[in-house]
Amino acid sequence: MSQDRNSPMHGVDTVAIDWALRMADPARADWDAFTDWLEADPGHAERYDRAAMTLLDAEQALAAHLDVPVPIEPEPVRRRPLRWIGGAVAAALVGAIGVTAWQERPQPYAIETAAGQTRRIPLSDGSVVTLAGLSRIELDRAEPRRAMLSRGEALFQVRHDARHPFAVQAGAVALVDLGTVFDVRLGQQTRVAVAEGAVMVDPKGAALRLDAGQAVTVEGDRLIRSTVQPDEVGGWREGRLAFDGAPLGIVAEDVSRFLAQPVTVAATIATRPFRGTIDLEAVRRDPAVLGPLMDVKVRRVASGWTLEPRE
Repeated sequence: MSQDRNSPMHGVDTVAIDWALRMADPARADWDAFTDWLEADPGHAERYDRAAMTLLDAEQALAAHLDVPVPIEPEPVRRRPLRWIGGAVAAALVGAIGVTAWQERPQPYAIETAAGQTRRIPLSDGSVVTLAGLSRIELDRAEPRRAMLSRGEALFQVRHDARHPFAVQAGAVALVDLGTVFDVRLGQQTRVAVAEGAVMVDPKGAALRLDAGQAVTVEGDRLIRSTVQPDEVGGWREGRLAFDGAPLGIVAEDVSRFLAQPVTVAATIATRPFRGTIDLEAVRRDPAVLGPLMDVKVRRVASGWTLEPRE
């Protein structure tokens, strides 16, 4: 659908329009995310004001055409959302900016999990993301082939599409799937492990390919490749965590995602390597089982448990 270049809707900022629509709906309003967006760039507030005015103009024009009252404020207020946007206005906007542009406007959303919680997230392209505890992922309904892991751990089961590869941003690390099942952990260390297919790590830089049974750990600007058992990748979904020389500090961080209270490690043993498999259900019942398994003392503290050297 073409757009009249003389129309007041020409060149509309669809990102700001999306925020105006979202913040006008109490069920969708996200004040924290909205504030973050405003503060990310000094120009965002002006963009939002223009978008709000655009919506007001559209609503008022529609009301004049239909000769019906419109429950909306006469002037937009900066950093305050419109009180209500009618469905007819949304339809008018679709007609003004074009169906394709409307459908492709950013529709971001985030999903978080609490400690001990996991969540399966089906995507519209047929892929599935499973989120571990204490994790956060940012997605976009308009662009389901992209994801940003901003905290924690996630297992990606990607429906391969060579023409539209699935891209993941995990902290500073970019990943592109090559038809795969892979796990991404973001914490003290960023680690990617592949169970099926392949993943390209840092496609615009190192372009390191990982095949099934391979993993990479990011340490500063270094990518350290290692091997893994494919059936252990994402093993936390079945209640087990496998480690092959990981520092106790990393092990405790991983275990903490699946418990109601965290496990910490004394600084004197935080770098000690651990090899073995942890039964998460057994740890949930009694964290003291970590003692003989790791050759440490497990002490109860107010916030959870701490691992200390044996006396």
